[in-house]
Amino acid sequence: MTVRPVVRAVLRGALKDVRYVRVVAPAEAYGPVAEVYAQVERDFGVLAPPVALHSPAPAVLAAGWLMLRETLLVEGAAGRAAKEVTATAVSEANSCSYCVDVHRATLQTLEAEPAGTDAALVAWARATGRPVEEGRQAPVLPFSAAAAAEIQGVAVTFHYINRMVAVFLADSPVPDQAPGFLRGTILRTAARAMRPVGPGPLRTGDSLALLPAAPLPAGLEWARERPAVADALGRAVAAVDDAARWVPEPVRERLRERLAGWDGGPVGLSRAWLGQALAGLPADCLPTARLALLTAFAAHQVTDADVAAFREHRPGDGELIQLTSWAALTTAVHIGARSAMPRPAPGR
Repeated sequence: MTVRPVVRAVLRGALKDVRYVRVVAPAEAYGPVAEVYAQVERDFGVLAPPVALHSPAPAVLAAGWLMLRETLLVEGAAGRAAKEVTATAVSEANSCSYCVDVHRATLQTLEAEPAGTDAALVAWARATGRPVEEGRQAPVLPFSAAAAAEIQGVAVTFHYINRMVAVFLADSPVPDQAPGFLRGTILRTAARAMRPVGPGPLRTGDSLALLPAAPLPAGLEWARERPAVADALGRAVAAVDDAARWVPEPVRERLRERLAGWDGGPVGLSRAWLGQALAGLPADCLPTARLALLTAFAAHQVTDADVAAFREHRPGDGELIQLTSWAALTTAVHIGARSAMPRPAPGR
């Protein structure tokens, strides 16, 4: 066997390691799930667990794929290396070691971009979770306006993915039993397999037909500089919100309130913050609100007990994915709306 089939087989086997939900197996996929799976394996090279974990909720699966493909994978105005730097730096800021491992390894397999790009880009990407301070401007980066929109789109996408990965996956894609000295080799081998199967660059917008058209959310107007990014974000947010339309309004309002007062920083090592965040909510909303708020602000703090309490009211795998996806994407969009857009260099 060549390297790509071996890695694909290993990653398909890793689908069973997704926590809390049963991932739809490729051999069992049909309809929209099969259509997304086919695109993922064609355009990404492998059916990666961070994508496949969404499969119990087909529309949410499509939403996650649209964002990942049209921001990170398509060769647009920004180079892939700059996008991988952004994905890695955002994941570092969110302490998502799984995503850091994958995207740092991917970056190591790519040709370096011009000197001076990375330091400013890393600083900007790590700060995207923080609100724009009065008088502060984003750094001037050597990108066009269209490229800057792609870079910001990657940041929003990974603020979303990091939260979903923290809930449903382990700390690293490398099995615990793998020798430490082989970790880098395993990760780089997997990263090299994450390439389109077909010849030539990916075509912009090929994933968009998976979901109906929808308006761009308020605050993300920067994405209009790259229409496919704007279209992907609009469709994805609408699809996730529609899939989670059952989420009670008190839970929605509480998440909006907490986001409005959030400084973008970590909530702390303990869960002391959670009691105040849940205060005053109806008792029948508490399991849903608890899981939504944890996903938004401290996804690594989600426990088996939190998921079990939610399942007493909503037992389906699809509903668990819908809720966590809604909370994660609502937070990512909030971050994207308040972050300082990287300013293109003069003349670009």
